[in-house]
Amino acid sequence: MDTMAMVSSMLASQQGALQSNVAATLMKQNADAEKSAVLTLLGAGQPSLANVGAGVGGNLNISA
Repeated sequence: MDTMAMVSSMLASQQGALQSNVAATLMKQNADAEKSAVLTLLGAGQPSLANVGAGVGGNLNISA
């Protein structure tokens, strides 16, 4: 194998590794964005009065 072929092969290998790293980063960002969108649609993290006892919040003044 001559020197130019070896250099070319090494550069191609480095470029492939870089493309793999970029692809992995983009996939992680997309997954994080999808997770955020799903949590937003499900209303996760927002308080809910669905599981509180009877009468809780009954005397709440919302006219302000």
